[in-house]
Amino acid sequence: MTGKEMFRVRAVACATVVVVSMAAAACGTKDKASSVDSASGTVATADTMAAAPAMPATPNAEMQPVLDELAALGGKPIETLTAPVARKQPTPTDAVKQLLTKQGKPTTPPPGATMTTHTVKGAAGNLQANIYTPDGAGPFPVIVYYHGGGWVIADRNVYDGGARALAINANAVVISADYRQAPEHKFPAAHDDAVAIYEWALKNAASLKGDPARIALAGESAGGNLAVATAIAARDRKLAAPLAVLAVYPIAVGDTTTPAYVENANAKPLNRAMMAWFFDKYTRTPSDRQDPRINLVGADLKGLPPITIINARIDPLRSDGEMLAAKIRDAGGTVEQKTYEGVTHEFFGMGAVLSQARDAEAYGADALRKVFQR
Repeated sequence: MTGKEMFRVRAVACATVVVVSMAAAACGTKDKASSVDSASGTVATADTMAAAPAMPATPNAEMQPVLDELAALGGKPIETLTAPVARKQPTPTDAVKQLLTKQGKPTTPPPGATMTTHTVKGAAGNLQANIYTPDGAGPFPVIVYYHGGGWVIADRNVYDGGARALAINANAVVISADYRQAPEHKFPAAHDDAVAIYEWALKNAASLKGDPARIALAGESAGGNLAVATAIAARDRKLAAPLAVLAVYPIAVGDTTTPAYVENANAKPLNRAMMAWFFDKYTRTPSDRQDPRINLVGADLKGLPPITIINARIDPLRSDGEMLAAKIRDAGGTVEQKTYEGVTHEFFGMGAVLSQARDAEAYGADALRKVFQR
């Protein structure tokens, strides 16, 4: 066994140590390269991320019923479908609603924010947006939120739970707009729309009871990628900088070979084959996957606002978030990254049925509130 292999074996063993100080002492990790999951007490480092992937984790007692309901809805594997058919498949949001109905609980939105629909300007035409406005007079801080779906499927309504939770918990106006999707609109269409939506928000926040001086970016999955990429674009184009970014399980690497991809190759509701399908549909050529707007870990990450990254343990994108956090620290940036155990991709926004989701929603909103209050 080589020295490097021995170090990786030690890193895997140390990643399970619960007490942070013990893990650091045993593994010789550096503070700036570690990410602490306060829910589980484990430490993720650049070295443990490079180690051999662990066995797939098991969904917890709250997450599993959601996955069971999703399976019961009878959706077909996304990666076997055309994009138009894939967009009609049952979603995790549908599964949550079905579970709530079985539990005899309401499926109506929680109080605290009112949703209206608006038209916003994209890079190549008008787009539809949901605007979530907290109760009260305002002016409120503003969050520009980008939904997930691999740049191919889903829309702002599918991701209502996450956007609404941020509006309520952060006491902020949330602008959740659709963007052009692939394969009808290839890269960089969604990224161009994301920047245009942010520019629209800067110009129109005041008309929405928002404060244009207090704007942040947020997104889930492909939307988490768009949020970070838009912050980079704002820096490079010398636009008014967002005060912070919240990226929930963002796509941040242009390939599917990370430890989390291998570990969660067959996970639900997102698996390795689906991600390969998303990349194939969105990119024009294989080289697009290394473009810094998609491959964020290869981007210039200097001079960005504070970034909070949330990940799920049972998710092919977990390593993406961990690697992105490490790269931001290496660039001198401010970043917090937290991985939630026992839950899967799409758990954020499921606060109606998952305690972990409620914690993640509050954690992400709190990070934004802190910068809004400065």
